[in-house]
Amino acid sequence: MELENERKAVVRFGLKMVESGLTTGTGGNLSIIDRKSGTVAVSPSGIEYAVLQPRDVVLTDMQGNVIDGEARPSSELGFHLSLYGQRKDIQAIVHTHSPYAVTMACLGWEIPAVHYLVGFAGKKVPLAPYATFGTPELAQIVAEYIGDYNALLLANHGLVAVGSSMDTAFAAAEEIEFVARIYYQTKSIGNPVILPDEEMNTVLEKFKTYGQKKMGIGK
Repeated sequence: MELENERKAVVRFGLKMVESGLTTGTGGNLSIIDRKSGTVAVSPSGIEYAVLQPRDVVLTDMQGNVIDGEARPSSELGFHLSLYGQRKDIQAIVHTHSPYAVTMACLGWEIPAVHYLVGFAGKKVPLAPYATFGTPELAQIVAEYIGDYNALLLANHGLVAVGSSMDTAFAAAEEIEFVARIYYQTKSIGNPVILPDEEMNTVLEKFKTYGQKKMGIGK
């Protein structure tokens, strides 16, 4: 099976996305790109992650043409392709409907450096304006607003996280949901103290050597 490892990773992390509470039902989507061939392995539209099999994961080219797979690719394939075209460092994408991140997105708020773990995205998590899901307009907006960040809120919609691997993209989605929750809780009680840019510069520099591999965090 072509891109078997990539397809298996989409299945595994799709299930993990549900188990971690980052989405519900068939919401959200994931993809991995093979840069050598320009082939993208993307989750299919409308299939529950609990029953998803590697053969259900759809392979497309960078123009969105289906190369292999009988299912329809995710309705958000457009912004996956636009992100891969925008930044060559992106190898995987995780799109979630995680509740605290979505809460911020529905308020029209960026997520500032309320906790140093916002560094998984950069100095903050920026907010992209609303556009209807699955449209070329949304694909264009996502590519425009991602900048060099590794996570982006979509107004009234959800969160997009990117990374040099599925592991790093998923880690960004998971940690930003945590930071979104902290921001929500602190705003509910009072006015949170936001870390200054100087401290976030230090954090981002330390993140470059955190863990077993370089994280490639945006600035």
